[in-house]
Amino acid sequence: MTPARHLQARGEAGPAGTEALRLQIMGPLRVWRGATELDTGPPQQRCLLALLLAREGQPVSTSDLIAMIWGPISPPSAVNVIHKYVGVLRRLLEPDLPSRSPGSYLFRSGNGYRFTAGPETLDLVAFRSHVGAAKASMGRGCLDDALDHYTSALRLCRGFAGDFPADSTGAAAIIAGIAGEFFDAAINAAEIAVQVRQPSRVLAPLRLAAEMDPLHELVHASLVTSLAASGQQAEALMVYQTIRKRLADELGIDPGQALQDAQRRVLTQTTLPRAEEADRIAPLAWTAGDVPLAPLVRPAQLPPDLSQFVGRSAEIDLLSDLVVGMSAVGRTSPLVVAMDGMGGVGKSTLAAHFARLVADEFTDGQLYLDLRGDHEDESVRAGDALHSMLYALGVPASHVPDTFDARVGTYRSLTAGKRILVLLDNVRDPAQVRPLLPNSAESLVLLTSRRPLLGLATFDGAHLLRIEVPDLRSARELLKRRLVRLPNRTTCPYDVEIVDEIIELCGRLPLALAILAARLNAHPTLSLAAVAADLRDGARRLEVFPGGADAYDPRTAFSWSYRQLSPGAARLFRLLAVAPSLGITAAASASLSGRDAVRTRAELEELTEAALVTEHDDGRFSSHVLVKAYAEECFESVEPPQERRAAVSRLLQYYLHSSFNAQVLLAPHRVPIEPPPALPGVVPEQPAAYDEAIAWFAAQREVLKEAVRLADDLGYGIVPWQLAITMQQYLQWAGHFQDWEDVMRTALHAARQSGDEVGEAHSLRSLAGARWSFGANVEALNLLAAALQIFEQRDMRLEQGLVNTNLHWVYEALGQDEQALTHGEKALALYQEIGYRRAVTFSLMSNGRSLARLGQLEESAQVLEQALKLHEQIQGEREVGSDATLLAVEGETRMAIAANLAETGRFGEAVEQLELSAETSRRVNHRPNQFEALLQLAKLLNLIGDAAAAREALERAEAVLASFPGGGPERLRDRFACLARRLPPAQKA
Repeated sequence: MTPARHLQARGEAGPAGTEALRLQIMGPLRVWRGATELDTGPPQQRCLLALLLAREGQPVSTSDLIAMIWGPISPPSAVNVIHKYVGVLRRLLEPDLPSRSPGSYLFRSGNGYRFTAGPETLDLVAFRSHVGAAKASMGRGCLDDALDHYTSALRLCRGFAGDFPADSTGAAAIIAGIAGEFFDAAINAAEIAVQVRQPSRVLAPLRLAAEMDPLHELVHASLVTSLAASGQQAEALMVYQTIRKRLADELGIDPGQALQDAQRRVLTQTTLPRAEEADRIAPLAWTAGDVPLAPLVRPAQLPPDLSQFVGRSAEIDLLSDLVVGMSAVGRTSPLVVAMDGMGGVGKSTLAAHFARLVADEFTDGQLYLDLRGDHEDESVRAGDALHSMLYALGVPASHVPDTFDARVGTYRSLTAGKRILVLLDNVRDPAQVRPLLPNSAESLVLLTSRRPLLGLATFDGAHLLRIEVPDLRSARELLKRRLVRLPNRTTCPYDVEIVDEIIELCGRLPLALAILAARLNAHPTLSLAAVAADLRDGARRLEVFPGGADAYDPRTAFSWSYRQLSPGAARLFRLLAVAPSLGITAAASASLSGRDAVRTRAELEELTEAALVTEHDDGRFSSHVLVKAYAEECFESVEPPQERRAAVSRLLQYYLHSSFNAQVLLAPHRVPIEPPPALPGVVPEQPAAYDEAIAWFAAQREVLKEAVRLADDLGYGIVPWQLAITMQQYLQWAGHFQDWEDVMRTALHAARQSGDEVGEAHSLRSLAGARWSFGANVEALNLLAAALQIFEQRDMRLEQGLVNTNLHWVYEALGQDEQALTHGEKALALYQEIGYRRAVTFSLMSNGRSLARLGQLEESAQVLEQALKLHEQIQGEREVGSDATLLAVEGETRMAIAANLAETGRFGEAVEQLELSAETSRRVNHRPNQFEALLQLAKLLNLIGDAAAAREALERAEAVLASFPGGGPERLRDRFACLARRLPPAQKA
């Protein structure tokens, strides 16, 4: 029967019997639409499809796909090739699919893809469905039904999956895992078939399994037993002799206990149960060789609960809900919950506590084993773990099977249909724990691991639960309970303020808090203040926690995870010691490391999986405060001085050049000061539009401030004032006046320390603008005078014009309009002299405003009209980078025009100009100008008697003010409050 006809015979064809899609992965990769077999393309495309089918229902990241298809050396175009193959496969599976539509099967998921299909479409899904149903029937003692389901599942396998090239062990392991599922199902089916006296039903799949893996002892033992039970003793003995010789020739070993027992049963003709006993044989009555299994004892191995356990209510509620859900109809496998998180976060404590809470519900006992996956060379092998588990279940040590497969089978037999709670601590990886999963849907398995056990979630339905550090309230309670019970202290050492500081300096890590409490108990004279002082020293923070050969302290916990990293990820971990405290993006990490972005992203994913960094929703990566302290130790001890300096320089130059690129798009009043070329490996951000530049500055504002401070502290990498200047316009327009002042004070300090007088002058001028924003006009004048002196000494004409423009603003704020106009005219002359038209436009606007304030309305109107015409001319020429600044100048110009119109009684036109001014400023995110235009609009509307419109304008101004950091500077809040008091109250309806 052809594959297409076989599927149709099962009733799985489409409505017309010709168009249904069918995919085969349990054998050579094949795809049909109706009766037509489809060409799945070149080998790498077939490999991609097979990997997605093997992980059906689970997302596979692009980086994982690249690694599994090409191995350690992938071409630069790998990502594009993946995207191309996905598009081709979507059209292959659904030829009528609209362009750019994901269709019904192949979906984008995060940074990768996910294939989803039902049992009627993909043979692997149907296989797993039948296996799950078989296990459920076994749990109920319905062996005939279980065998029916197993044979239906086994018929779906046609050999090894794939038949495509895969250059990585990861791809081979995933595909081999499908074969492993088939082998397990064949072995289980054989056990049932022999019991119910129907061994011939499993001979074909067992022969296929033996052919696929000629050295699989348990498969061959099942085949030997089934052949003998069906009356084919001669073939059974021949199969035994063949594998015995193969094991000796290829591995140099004798057959294991399972094979020897199978041969003995053939020779003694004891392969079938007596007919009168066949109907009452239960799964637990199976034998291991000639030795009947001991009756199941009720183990109670859970570790003791922590008497001082606090918090974790959200995690406990989630776990409780999962346990309650075990009663749902249709469950076919145990509930597996895998908790992961950084070392010392309290995974084991939480697991033991919850296990104690629900232990009584699992009436057949509780098993516990520390698999020591957090010890580099001491982790427990799965075979040894099975030996311990079988012994705990009552199997005498002398009767524990010798071979791994036999131990797995015995363990599954003993746990079938039982209500057992299994707690496995410190799991290394899924392969270590998968054989230890009980064969019962009524059982609960709690696992703890440093890394997410993705394989268990993918293939075993495990629920992954990330354990984070507790919140401040829980951490405070944890430390408080330990501190108030210290027997060596005569007085309670608890002080809320100091304790909270200690908690945050420890990053709320439970292990660290427990160690500190013990240290305080061991040293009664040690004060909390002294501990806090030690913790404040970031370079020596880990010294606060006593270590030693037998101690488990934070450094020991982190070192295990660090030693498991690949060389590239370990290097990146060390370099991240200098990352900003708020976190670092993948793009910034690439420049920090000097490596390509794809490689850096893969290394970040490795660090995230190892719980050494955390990826946040906004794309930043950060480390726990104590993990970062450990990274700093590694950075200092491993990286040579020249590499440490180069890494820091690359990171700072990434921020400088990225900020410069964003600033160019904001189009400031002056051309940005271009930084010197960056080091090799630095790849700065390149925002493509004004809105992208604004968004970049908004996301990186705190990080850029920290970068300026770091450059000042180190004295190398970048010139601090150059980075600070690139931030000025964004900080000013967005209303971050305090940030503006802070970074310019840092930049000024650095410039003076290095003797950079030009940098000092730039910093003085910008700092003056920040102080003017706060109304500190006299201080601003002094700062500007010092800057102007330096610029004049060096005949820097543009900079002199900018300072005179700033002096214009300050004198105008002081009400000294004639002095303001004098500086405005000086600025205009300098701008005209050097041909800087954008600044000419701004200067004309400022001068026109001053003329109006001096009562020279006609001359003011002429100057403002001149400013608007020049503005329109420049806009028409569409100079690169000019739009945002010119729109801001246009907004201010229209405010000045509105003032003139109002003075001449043309109120309607003035209102129109103010509305245009507010809208123009909103478009470029210039909050101060938008607020000013709306405030002037409210004043004017109130003056002409339109109170309702005035209140509406004032409400809009209030919304803008609320968008300022901290609700806006005090002088703006005072002006708003003053006008609000002057407006008449709203009329009641």
